[in-house]
Formats: sequence, structure tokens, C-alpha cells
Amino acid sequence: MKSIIFFLLVMLMVVSCKKENALETEIAKINTDVKIERFDRLFAQVNSGKLSNLKTAYPFLFSEKYTDSFWLAKKADTLQIQLFNEVDKAFSDFNSTEQEIESLFNHLKYYYPEFNPPRIITITNDVDYRNSVIVTDTIAVIALDSYLGSDHEFYGGIANYLKANFNKNQLVVDLANAYAEKYTYHPERKTLLDEMVYYGKLLYFKDVMLPFKTEAERIGYTEEDINWAMANESYIWRFFVSRELLFSTDTKLPRRFINPAPFSKFYLEEIDADSPGRLGQYIGWQIVRAYMKQNDVSLKDMLMKSTEDIFNNSKFKPRK
Repeated sequence: MKSIIFFLLVMLMVVSCKKENALETEIAKINTDVKIERFDRLFAQVNSGKLSNLKTAYPFLFSEKYTDSFWLAKKADTLQIQLFNEVDKAFSDFNSTEQEIESLFNHLKYYYPEFNPPRIITITNDVDYRNSVIVTDTIAVIALDSYLGSDHEFYGGIANYLKANFNKNQLVVDLANAYAEKYTYHPERKTLLDEMVYYGKLLYFKDVMLPFKTEAERIGYTEEDINWAMANESYIWRFFVSRELLFSTDTKLPRRFINPAPFSKFYLEEIDADSPGRLGQYIGWQIVRAYMKQNDVSLKDMLMKSTEDIFNNSKFKPRK
């Protein structure tokens, strides 16, 4: 009997893999044909004769409160020149990143037929990593100086847990996250569970849009972090439930379990030091995954569902 069950499970896995491969082949045929506009390079080469044309082509990147002399002085600044040079060195070949962006856009087009690929414009923004990616309906602006490598000298004053993801391979993950925020509806985030499910939606969106990225990359963990979260999933869940945290509106909870941090704050010495941050996001991700397995719901519809609907119909059980 056990051998029959094992055989059936293997067959189900084979059929599932074939379906996934067929879907990815179909999506790859969409071919959104991404073109990257390297504004960072254009600005690095600008002079008084070319500035007017550059401002006409990219008016949204030039604040009207600054004169031409300001922009020319900025371009000639020693630190700016160093920044341009480091970005140019790190992104001298943009092919692999462009292919990842195109794959993301192919997936977006498949699941959202109304999606029109925007202009992709690369800039530098003085390592303002909180605004490394900005998307609208027509443009996507990406600050390349936030992806020079976590050990780059420019990031010396930034906390390790933040700069850990300042790498080229996270660029498309951040871009996908910006679109996840754009397409996700979740107006009320009063409880810890609200926050968990909201971020779970964003992470599931990246599951769908970035199948070529690892789970660790999608959430911005190291492999060690994701393995710790998986191994301790049952404990984390019991902690949240036993302390009645899920429906709590305590404003300190997001700082402990949702927001970027070097570790999650259980306030237990034997756990905190080893744990990755944002474990509330991780558990929310597993709840949303469970919901999608249990219910015949499209991605679009799921992103509109309430916390209660997703949680109550997920039948979530943590790994043991």
C-alpha cells in the first residue's frame, strides 16, 4: 500500500512539473522586448550644449527649482564622478539584468493582459536605498547605485542587515516588489495578522512573477536564513498563537516581526540571536501559499481578499 501511495505522489509531482514547464514556455513566448534607457550614463556625459536636450527627454528627472548651472555642477562633482564610475563598472554589461526584467514583464503581461511594459530608466540617486525603485503606469526608474554589492565602500555607514541585499541579483526582486505593492489591495492593516497577510501577498506575487529566483532571493534572506525559518516554522507559529499576537493591535509588533531588522524579537536569548528578521512576513507568505493551494482563486482575486478570508480559508499548518 505504501509503495502505491509513493508512486501516486511521484506521478502527481511529474504531472505538476510538466504543467509548470509548459506554462513557463508559453509565458516566455510573450517577449515584451525590454529596452533599458541608461540615463545614468547620459547624465555623466552631459555638457552645457547637451543639457537642454536631456531635460526635454527626461523632464521628470529635473526639478524646475534648480538652474542649469546646478545640474552641470552636480555632474562635475568629484563624488558624483566616483559614483558614476562605480555604477558603470558594476553594470558595464546589463544583459543578464535585462533578461530578468524581461522575464518579469512577460509574467506580468501573462497574468495582467492590460499591462504595458513601461520605459525602464536607470539613474543614480546618491544611494537613497529607500527609493531604489519607483514605478508608475508608464515608467520604472531604477537607481543602480543601490546594487553595487553589499561590501561596497559606499555602504560603509549602512547597517549590515540592510546592505545585505544591495546586490545586482536583487534588482529585479525589488522591481517585482514595487509591482506587487501596486497590484495588491489591503487597506486595513491594524493587527499583526493583517501585516503578515499583506506581506504574504507580496511574496506570493513574487513566487508567481519570479520563478527563476530562489525562495531566499524573493524574501531577501540568505540560504541560512530561509533554512532557519523553515526549520523553526512550527515554533514561530506556536509563539504567535500562544501569546495571542495574531489579532493584537500592539504597534510594537511590526517592529519585532515585520519590518527590516537584523533579527526577529521574540525576547528569548536562545532564539533571537539566530533568527532572521521579518519572520512575520515569512509566516504570512506560508499562510497565503496554503490559501492558494486550498482554493480555486486567481492571483488577481487573491490580492483583493481580506485578511479574514485568506486566514480562515487557508487551513494553514506549519512545517514540523
